[in-house]
Amino acid sequence: MAFVSGSDDLFDSIIMADDRFHDEGYQEGFEEGTRQGTIEGRNHGLLHGAKLGAEVSFYYGFAIGWKYLLQNSSDVKARKRLKAMESLIGLIQNFPYENPMYEKLQEDMERVRSKFRQVCSLLNVATDFQEYIRGSTGMSF
Repeated sequence: MAFVSGSDDLFDSIIMADDRFHDEGYQEGFEEGTRQGTIEGRNHGLLHGAKLGAEVSFYYGFAIGWKYLLQNSSDVKARKRLKAMESLIGLIQNFPYENPMYEKLQEDMERVRSKFRQVCSLLNVATDFQEYIRGSTGMSF
């Protein structure tokens, strides 16, 4: 049996210090990266959610305003426009606001956008959402 002295343990701890420091540094870096990633992810989600909310709100206000203007018209074209407007309002009212994990969020948003473009075409108005936002609020997204 070999005799292990206290000095051998001391040398082993010195030799293994590099591995130990590497492992500790990795673990600390991983934990800090996880914290920072969570913060950045939350901020990105808030910003993206706010933009999406502003866009949907714009479409809804646009549709409600035009519905009000068209509802008393007896024109055949106005009736078709009103039907398209009500369809847009229906899509927006059924939009999943409360479920951030909704898997078809992008698909539903594309449906709302395409319906908005259709309605704008029927009304012969510009479809650029960003122009309406900048023009009415002075804000830029």
